Amino acid sequence: MIAKLKGLVEHISEDGVVVDVAGVGYQVFASTRTLSDLPGTGQPVELLIETHVREDHIHLYGFASARERDLFRLLQTVQGVGAKVALGVLGALTAETLENAIAAQDKSVFAPVAGVGPKLAQRILTELKDKVAGPAFAVVGAGAALERATPSGGGSFGDAVSALVNLGYRPAEAQGAVMAAANDLGGEAPVEALIKSGLKELAR
Repeated sequence: MIAKLKGLVEHISEDGVVVDVAGVGYQVFASTRTLSDLPGTGQPVELLIETHVREDHIHLYGFASARERDLFRLLQTVQGVGAKVALGVLGALTAETLENAIAAQDKSVFAPVAGVGPKLAQRILTELKDKVAGPAFAVVGAGAALERATPSGGGSFGDAVSALVNLGYRPAEAQGAVMAAANDLGGEAPVEALIKSGLKELAR
């Protein structure tokens, strides 16, 4: 099982890249987003690899980060989503956009994704809603003090969502509550105000 490739970029195509590792060229399929971030021909590259072994082929899929690879795996647990569609989703949407869309159950973000119609988009949201929590919803740890529950650099919105998740609310519930609070208080509201208003929303 190949888990990582480190070598030189030999050729970049529309759907993949050939990585030269000690004179052996590996064909690696990747999302358009990953491909666009690759260095030029002859430059060093390192990709995390997901290996798919079938009776008639062995395919390698490459990712710039473990986060992207994990989303690729997770998307394929949804009925109707194969490797090609999963790469299409990751090419059209950033990991953060995808994670936040799942948490907010917002299928509109899938509109530009080829091969994902409204029904499949809804299935992705429904089946993954309890499995995905975006970076804005990172939990510092159960029992942590509220002031320690918020990640640095996440912005007031993300910090407030993270704090509510740390208090035991589901990511989708927390984001919905903070979104409603932000609409009432304004986008520049401090995190403490968003948390208090979000808790009131959740108590309704």
